[in-house]
Amino acid sequence: MPRLHFKGRSLVENHHLTVPFHELRAVPDQGLSETPSLHDNLVVHGDNLAALKALQPTLYRQIKCIYIDPPYNTGNEDWVYNDNVNSPMMRDWLGKAVDREDLTRHDKWCCMMLPRLKLLRELLRDDGAIFVSIDDNEVHHLRCLMDEVFGEHNCVGQIIWHGSTDNNPTNIASEHEYIVCYAANKNELEDEWKSAYFGPKAALQRVGAELLDQHPELAERQREYSRWLKEHRAQLKPLDRYKFIDDAGVFTGSQSVHNPGREGYRYDVLHPVTGKPCKEPLMGYRFPPSTMERLLADDRIIFGKDESKIIELKVYVDDYRAKLSSIVDGIDSRRGANEIGDIFPENRLIFKNPKPSTLIGDLLRYATDKDSIILDSFAGSGATAHAVLAQNRDDGGNRRFILVECEDYADSVTAERVRRVVKGVANARDEALRTGLGGAFSYFELGRPMRQESLLDGSHLPPWEKLASYIFFTATGQEFDPADTDRETGFIGRTASHDVFLVYEPEVDKLKNLALTLTVARGLPDAGSRRKLVFAPTKYLDREFLHTYRIDFQQLPFQIYAAIERLQQ
Repeated sequence: MPRLHFKGRSLVENHHLTVPFHELRAVPDQGLSETPSLHDNLVVHGDNLAALKALQPTLYRQIKCIYIDPPYNTGNEDWVYNDNVNSPMMRDWLGKAVDREDLTRHDKWCCMMLPRLKLLRELLRDDGAIFVSIDDNEVHHLRCLMDEVFGEHNCVGQIIWHGSTDNNPTNIASEHEYIVCYAANKNELEDEWKSAYFGPKAALQRVGAELLDQHPELAERQREYSRWLKEHRAQLKPLDRYKFIDDAGVFTGSQSVHNPGREGYRYDVLHPVTGKPCKEPLMGYRFPPSTMERLLADDRIIFGKDESKIIELKVYVDDYRAKLSSIVDGIDSRRGANEIGDIFPENRLIFKNPKPSTLIGDLLRYATDKDSIILDSFAGSGATAHAVLAQNRDDGGNRRFILVECEDYADSVTAERVRRVVKGVANARDEALRTGLGGAFSYFELGRPMRQESLLDGSHLPPWEKLASYIFFTATGQEFDPADTDRETGFIGRTASHDVFLVYEPEVDKLKNLALTLTVARGLPDAGSRRKLVFAPTKYLDREFLHTYRIDFQQLPFQIYAAIERLQQ
């Protein structure tokens, strides 16, 4: 695969690995949750590269959808590339505003994006997707970087958003931007993911009149959505074939499960009456066998009278979501500014060029389910949180948002927008915004880095749970769950092969006296057939005792990476 070469590439290629883990410090007064938690909706103030690294222990491979709106690098933004890359050659190049006169601005943009994309990839679930807003200035470079980080085969598509007006008479009028979409693993995306745009409201409008006569409750729901239908009529797809009904609702049959060319998904489905394989034995199916078993158990497969008919997937009208088009029209970029004006009537120009929450909301309907986590590491005005809360209000979902913003307005604009959207904004034009979308969030500041020298000299000792999360994630590559820990015994998590323990106190005097002793070893809970991986400042046990108690010892502070090889063997 071709690789994009740019100045500084060799120095930032693995920079994401050298970024130290930072503490995340809760600021309770700036959030809306009674008890701040990293498992809450989050607004994080701090450099997004360091913040993405700090979020790894609790969110590794947990994010269903990422939306980011990075600097477009137009030459008019005056953004500053200030990553702390440890190279004398880079230092003179960094820390200066990137403007149109900077002939290396595209190189700097690539240096800024590459390590961030790599960390975002680590946070994304196997069935997750990332959307990146961009324009003509960097879209070609972005595609090259995304191909490299996510894989060209995981490119889902490129959306053209027709939402702006260019009055410059000296150029071809540019009236669009792009949204580039990649999957973590395109084969892992659920098939329903591919058909998700307007939701069940659209489908209910097209149910036949005869069916509505038979089921007046559907007619009542149709009237409820009449206003919504008028607004979105142009985008709705015909649904006349939804003519069947059972206890679960209105449905139709789809033969889209049949896909003879799909490698790896070839198996028989037996007819429930004849017991014979349905049409085309060893036929290919779009779904893997485990998914087909679940569909059969849930009565989501329609069989014919005998095995001669291709089976169909039972598609309920409440599951229908029309496909997301490669061209998005009808969402003017000015809508984002109007939203900001409604939310901040005292200063309608508080944020320049915000994205409309409705644009992001359309992506969320396409790419998330009701329990998804959505991450935006270039949070800006907080439109992504607005979209998540609005979607939860519409469908009763429990989606979580994670916003990261490095600028000083993280509290006054980003978090403040979330506060107002949650509580309601008097005199807003949108009724839902007037009453408030509900919800809560925790506000965190990026704290000190957990560096080796800080632990060795005792100058900045992290809290027990912070160090536990860092050690467990770094040593095992698994998500850290504080609910599974036991401070009294030092237990911080479990893998298939090891129970992991931390012997540590965030006080210098206590830390000096802590060690893995015979008493400590005997007091560790039984791990069954697993071994015990113990992190401690030192040990007073020889190899024979460690073998007897099935203990693998790692000395604090940072003999951690050695544990990775041991656990992967």
